[in-house]
Amino acid sequence: MLYNYLDMRRIDLKKVSVARSNTIRDINRQIVLNYVREKGPISRADIAKETDLQRSTVSHIVKELTDFNLIKEIYGESSGGRPPALLTLRSARPVAIGIELGTSNTVVGCCDLTGRVIEKDEFETDPDELRTTEMIIRSVRGIMDKHPGKIESIGVSLPALVDSTKKHVLFSPHFAWSDPQIIERLEAAAGVPVIAENDANAAALAELWFGRLAIPDVRDFIMVFIENGIGTGIVFDGQIYRGKGGVAGEFGHMRIGTDAPISCANGSDECWEAFASERAALSRYAKFSGRSISFAELVDLAFDGDAEALSAIKETAHYIGLGLGNLIQGLSPEAIMVGGTISEAWSLVGADIISATDSVVCQGMTGTRILPSTLGRNSALMGAFSLVLADKFASVSI
Repeated sequence: MLYNYLDMRRIDLKKVSVARSNTIRDINRQIVLNYVREKGPISRADIAKETDLQRSTVSHIVKELTDFNLIKEIYGESSGGRPPALLTLRSARPVAIGIELGTSNTVVGCCDLTGRVIEKDEFETDPDELRTTEMIIRSVRGIMDKHPGKIESIGVSLPALVDSTKKHVLFSPHFAWSDPQIIERLEAAAGVPVIAENDANAAALAELWFGRLAIPDVRDFIMVFIENGIGTGIVFDGQIYRGKGGVAGEFGHMRIGTDAPISCANGSDECWEAFASERAALSRYAKFSGRSISFAELVDLAFDGDAEALSAIKETAHYIGLGLGNLIQGLSPEAIMVGGTISEAWSLVGADIISATDSVVCQGMTGTRILPSTLGRNSALMGAFSLVLADKFASVSI
């Protein structure tokens, strides 16, 4: 049985309580598997010590997880005697397909249990819902045909309001898709469960599962995902906060000024997205230079010292920081992660973003760390993978 990942908290290994009843053996199995995922390679003895489970119970669970090809045994370095037997996730075998349906390009890939990308396909996103859906289905079938019987489910990240409990996309402002049937058609064509999520929420989940190397213990943070628009994924106590109706986090449309260089997806020139998105930066550059380029090209030009590109990206960084300051004022998170291609230009714009943020935040408020996502422009694709993997590690039904 597949459970919604939102119904299960990501395990906090520091606060975990071990179940001791036979009626909840699945919980102990889940605990062991997540210890291997987060702490591996790890020995049976260390798992038993940290969880207070009996060694015999750990050994029994390890055998079950090994039999179901979820973990494997490797040998560590010897200190003079027999090399220690350590447990790690079994990689290499594809288990999930992730789909990043972006405003410009769509990426379809598959990954193993560790989230390692095995292969991927990329194509331009068609503004027409049916044509994009058909291209996605064609790509998914190609991957499934190469790996028959191995893909367990599919995760989809897209710039839209999503009711993930009903597995349905409500509305995509960028494409003006109202009540699209993408998920339903994909699930019918693929024959496996499909989990869908707003791209910013998916990117936030990816930070929980694959990123946050600089802040491994933070459980309250905001992921700001900057693309052609701006989305925010809010994480409280290690869970995605979705709010009433599942549409929390639309801070990209909060008003921060007037006469922005572009209009947002809803037609306003007053909201954060209109000042601080990739499109805003490109509009500034086009005004300076008269050229039309991609945001990745803009970043490359800025690194090469192009004055007009650097000016456009730094002005955009200023407005990113103003918006972050408002988030800190209202929610006071432990950290804010900035995702998307802009994170790859952090050495150029990080100081500008932080300076603008500080100019907004009132004195006396506890400092919030502002960091670039460790996943860079891959945040949304890794988010699509994490939708499936978080679901799998939360259920562990074998």
